[in-house]
Amino acid sequence: MTAVVDPETRALRRARRTIAGQIAVVITLVVLAAGGISYWVLLRGQNDEVDRTLNTTLARGLSVTPPGCVYLVTPAGHVPSGPMPFAVPPPASVPNDGDVVTEERSLGGGTYMMRTVNRGGQVSQAFMDEYYLIMDREQLVFGLAVAELVVLLAAVVSGYLLAGRAIRPLGEALRRQRTFVADASHELRAPLTRLHTRTQLLARRARGSSAPVSPAELDTLVDGTRELGEVVEDLLLSAQAGCERPSLEPVELGLLAEQAVAAEAVRAGDRRVHICVHRSPGLADVVPGVPTALRRVLSALLDNAIGHTPPGGSIEVTLANPDDRHVELRVQDTGTGFAQRDAERLFERFAHGTSGEGRRFGLGLALVHEVVTGHGGTIAAAGAPGVGATFTLRFTRAAR
Repeated sequence: MTAVVDPETRALRRARRTIAGQIAVVITLVVLAAGGISYWVLLRGQNDEVDRTLNTTLARGLSVTPPGCVYLVTPAGHVPSGPMPFAVPPPASVPNDGDVVTEERSLGGGTYMMRTVNRGGQVSQAFMDEYYLIMDREQLVFGLAVAELVVLLAAVVSGYLLAGRAIRPLGEALRRQRTFVADASHELRAPLTRLHTRTQLLARRARGSSAPVSPAELDTLVDGTRELGEVVEDLLLSAQAGCERPSLEPVELGLLAEQAVAAEAVRAGDRRVHICVHRSPGLADVVPGVPTALRRVLSALLDNAIGHTPPGGSIEVTLANPDDRHVELRVQDTGTGFAQRDAERLFERFAHGTSGEGRRFGLGLALVHEVVTGHGGTIAAAGAPGVGATFTLRFTRAAR
């Protein structure tokens, strides 16, 4: 099965390939330029060497044996002595004293640089075999071709790696953007749903004459809009790069739980789900935290419970002190539940359950996990299909 790749990922991959190709082209051109310069320097040095050798050979004449691969032919004879490896061609036309003609000729299956000189009416010819010079040039070209191939492969690989590092911040920015959009969508869904439910209820009551709208109900609506504003403000702060972490303050978990349950009471009532809060006797429930963030944790847990609890079910929020140092908050519902083997995956973004109900855990529990762990707390989940789910949060108590 082919995995679906989102457009941003495809664009990043395309950009990475483009950058890698451009790097490879630039490096290849640099190597080609360096190779061309090397070949030109070698060729120029060889030409200078041939010119010096031929001039020296012609100047010394027959009195000195020329170096290997060099032959001198004059009207008086030739050196080195012995048979020539090629048939000596007729000299080029040099009618005037001091005339010099230099040309490359193919003689006897080899390539020679031939120089003809007229000195005092005597025409002399010097020949230099270019076999080793040509071999040097061919070896240089072969070496440059191999080096170009190796460099091209290295440039492609290194360019791909460097391009990956170069676009990594862009990929991270796109990932953060997608995460922000998903988080914002989820964080705003619950308060908007509550506001919608409350306004529907108030609209129905306003149209009737027997049950007028009370100030308390309007205050609840105002509280909901304030909570919505807090969510938007927190999301905007979290999206700012390098923003400072908000300062912690004493938060009474029991009070937050009661407020969250009261906020969800209308929606739970419409779904015929009983919801309540229980505090253990002598509860010490003050923890260091960010009130808006912990309020969203409770809202997300209750939203998850209401969404998966059928009519006639119940949701209980229980607070207790398991020991002298911690506060434990438990949200238990009688809903569809989940397979216990999914407990480790519950807090992954957009995870799906493997139970028969095919429960989709969504984004809310992942955000809950991030907030709870950010407060130094822990969260655990337990449940069974058709029985319900229990989420247990544990925080360190605030110092007295």
